[in-house]
Amino acid sequence: MAGEVWVLGATGRVGREAVGLLRRAGVEVVAAGRDRERLTRVDPDVRAVAGSLDEVCARLAAEAPAVVINTVGPFAVTAPRVVAACPPGTHYVDVANELSAFELLDAMDAEAAATGRVLVSGAGFGVLATESILLRLLAGEETPSRVRIDAVASVAVEAGALGEALAATIVHTMRDGGREVRRGRLTRTRAGRAAERLTTPEGDVVTTASLGSGELFAAWRGSGAPSVIGASALVPANRAVRAALPVIGGVLRLPGVAGFAVRRLARVTTTTARERPRPSSWARARVEWPSGRVREGWLRTGEAMTFTVAAVTEVALRLAKGEGRPGASTPARLLGPEVALAAGGEFMVTR
Repeated sequence: MAGEVWVLGATGRVGREAVGLLRRAGVEVVAAGRDRERLTRVDPDVRAVAGSLDEVCARLAAEAPAVVINTVGPFAVTAPRVVAACPPGTHYVDVANELSAFELLDAMDAEAAATGRVLVSGAGFGVLATESILLRLLAGEETPSRVRIDAVASVAVEAGALGEALAATIVHTMRDGGREVRRGRLTRTRAGRAAERLTTPEGDVVTTASLGSGELFAAWRGSGAPSVIGASALVPANRAVRAALPVIGGVLRLPGVAGFAVRRLARVTTTTARERPRPSSWARARVEWPSGRVREGWLRTGEAMTFTVAAVTEVALRLAKGEGRPGASTPARLLGPEVALAAGGEFMVTR
């Protein structure tokens, strides 16, 4: 396997664990971030590139690594900047789940194809898990009429501050607001709509509701269905809170409010670590065809962030080997739903 893999945001949980997995796979890794001392603590034997995002981008443009892994949110802001810095032949992969980030990367498809670059957004639990079970159900089938995907993450919480990257992703997702695909078009809807109470194959009862996300975008592109709902258990189950989501999104779109919210949220600190609330994380897909036939399936993983680390690492390794066609895509649509199995997932098709 030729060429370096750069990990941007290498001091965060996903970044530092990805560095470790890549090292164990025998890959030459560069850890990039703002704080050189913290980068050194990730792995003293890994070359560190410290600086602002613009400074790091200037370095990667000059050195032309094989693959860049971006774990720095908000991805609607960072993804276009990092991709613009990637020279011809340098591939890009991130763990985004912001709808606006997917739309921006999708718009770069033709340019990426012309310059021999593969751009993969959403190589994390929500997008990869939901699109993988969906594509598994759709294999060999005609285009469906309706699709609903549900992401039910089970996440262990580390002690410490939430951090600017995660805070920015949360705020920008809330600002994007509700979306659904109706009559083949991405349409603005009320955030928190289409709430559904699900029982997982292990018997856990969870409520999911819709929100504009990368999961929705991937399901739409992967299925071609004229009606698509993307739902998540991360949307508050409380009806009063769900009802307030459109107002919250509107406020966050006011000038300066999103930045203020990110700074405040980033400082929120968890004093003690918490175990994941459920043994498994789940992705469900429900597909309906014009004939009225319905199929449903689940994909099970362990802790969602652990799956995310494995997923983004697996995609990066495959891109470094030359897999995938140039252009912009999502991980399972590009590499097949089996990439979720390589990251630790298990398919459970129930009907």
